[in-house]
Amino acid sequence: MKRFLLAVALLAAAAAAHGSLPEHRPAPGGVAVIELGDAGQPRPQALYQDEPVLVVQAHGQWHAIVGIGLDAEPGEAAVTVDGERHGFTIRDRTYAEQRITLENDEYVSPGEETLERIRSDHRRIHAARDTRSARTPDDLAFRLPLEGTFTSPFGLRRFFNDQPRNPHSGLDIAAEAGTPVRAPAAGEVIETGDYFFNGRTVFVDHGSGLVTMYCHLQDIRVATGDTVAPGDTLGTVGATGRVTGPHLHWTVYLNSQAVDPLLFVAGEDATYNDADDD
Repeated sequence: MKRFLLAVALLAAAAAAHGSLPEHRPAPGGVAVIELGDAGQPRPQALYQDEPVLVVQAHGQWHAIVGIGLDAEPGEAAVTVDGERHGFTIRDRTYAEQRITLENDEYVSPGEETLERIRSDHRRIHAARDTRSARTPDDLAFRLPLEGTFTSPFGLRRFFNDQPRNPHSGLDIAAEAGTPVRAPAAGEVIETGDYFFNGRTVFVDHGSGLVTMYCHLQDIRVATGDTVAPGDTLGTVGATGRVTGPHLHWTVYLNSQAVDPLLFVAGEDATYNDADDD
């Protein structure tokens, strides 16, 4: 009887994990979770802005999991399945402002030689970001990649030496240099590199347009093509690239859009300190 109850408990836990969904927050930089229909039917192909999006099974239903870009305009939107619209509303959201002073002006107004390196970096970064492998993520309930202090939150409108730059596309977690950075979910390492702004960086493909990025690492402990399980070490916290102190910059890309990583971390209540890490 005890063995039976244990088996039931394990099956229930596995089912709960399989049914995990990110938080539904349809706003710029957020995620829309759209119910598509009975999971007893074949997996549908859902499109958002004419591009395929992640579709997963949870609670007996198929759901489209849509990343909404930080530059999205509030208003009516939809995913389509075989021409049928599944509508949702993108709500307005205002992000806070962050001003950072950097002593190295090359990180603010780079010269032509540096700009050529940055363009090359962007091509590699965008190729990894836009990966859409055929696999479906094992689980959408992420764990945090390390324990630390949340400093710069996702979406901040940033100014470097009083010059406006792109919004902050990830979550900064400060920790001592050398602290292990671990995979929040299963996936495959699809890119590693040492980039001008991002420093030493790892990209992990979790499947179907869900990709995570880990920046400013002190060292990298994986290689392209490696398969990782939740909790595997990807590298260690560092201060490489454009930084003012050791920390991890963690980005989650969903259908090529950077979205708030904490939407995938169940029960995580973000509390930020006033610090300028990136």
